[in-house]
Amino acid sequence: MEVIKTDIEGLVIIEPKVFKDARGYFFESFSQREFEQKVRKVNFVQDNESMSSYGVMRGLHFQRPPYSQSKLVRCVKGRVLDVAVDIRKGSPTYGKHVAVELTEDNHRQFFVPRGFAHGFAVLSETAVFQYKCDNFYAPEADGGISIKDESLGIDWQIPTESALLSEKDLKHLCLKDFDSPFDYNENLYPEFE
Repeated sequence: MEVIKTDIEGLVIIEPKVFKDARGYFFESFSQREFEQKVRKVNFVQDNESMSSYGVMRGLHFQRPPYSQSKLVRCVKGRVLDVAVDIRKGSPTYGKHVAVELTEDNHRQFFVPRGFAHGFAVLSETAVFQYKCDNFYAPEADGGISIKDESLGIDWQIPTESALLSEKDLKHLCLKDFDSPFDYNENLYPEFE
């Protein structure tokens, strides 16, 4: 796999080595050993999958400590714009984002560490989205910032005024009104000390 660094430290795009022939293709979608050698030590404990139609926007989500999560995300059917926003207080890139198009054809994955809010917009008729998490879902730790916060400068590539959002996602605060539970100078992975 090839690891592509982004403008924000810790956020990386992963391109697997895809083997194609007359039968189709094969690739290793995850290797714990290679991931830890090239990205970071992690212990994924839960896999999630969602199916959404064009215009659906999900996010920008995170879980508060001590239930914070890293995610390794990919789109296995269709096409999405995937976005991570740095919400670590004191970070030199606080409030900045990285956006990457994930598709069934490019097989790219996006690693979103703890301390980032994550979301995506569906750009195809439908999309099946999968992600690995390194902590279990804890509804009491749910958090988010508004996916429609224009101050973030995200070009979602769809008209956000007609986007389909959950009731929960419509209630998230904008970044300027948000008090982040993450600190850039804190170790967000104490289990690996």
